Amino acid sequence: MDGGIQSLFHDELKHGNISLKLSNVKISDQGTYKCFIPALEKNSFIQLLVVSDAISGPVISLSAINKARSGVVLQCESAGWYPEPELLWLDGEGNLLSAGPTETLRGPDDLYTVSSRVTVEKRHSNNITCRVQQRNTNQSRETHIHVPVLLYPSLFV
Repeated sequence: MDGGIQSLFHDELKHGNISLKLSNVKISDQGTYKCFIPALEKNSFIQLLVVSDAISGPVISLSAINKARSGVVLQCESAGWYPEPELLWLDGEGNLLSAGPTETLRGPDDLYTVSSRVTVEKRHSNNITCRVQQRNTNQSRETHIHVPVLLYPSLFV
């Protein structure tokens, strides 16, 4: 373990509890751990998966109005993820929207920030959702935006 604190529950040893307590766990501590009991000549392995609790909910911002495409460009960003999440755009009926590639940045703390843009056209529902999720840890955060009809550029032409 890299810099964390490891200890046993000394008062519980007499009851057969040989649990290991890990404190100040970091992302770099993720991996497989082995417990060996010499008297019994037994091994036990456990996989430690570290999940970030510093996740910021996704934030949607109105990026630009693109008259050439007659749509509204929205940007969504969320930070503090580990492991790396995926970002999805959904319309009001829960259908997946086609969006640009997700940009992923990994900070010095090993946490990920993801962002993506989508162009919402008049044919889409006015209610748009940005969802950031990790399938392997079942973590998910989402935010919603209502795009007023008045923001669509073709109405100004």
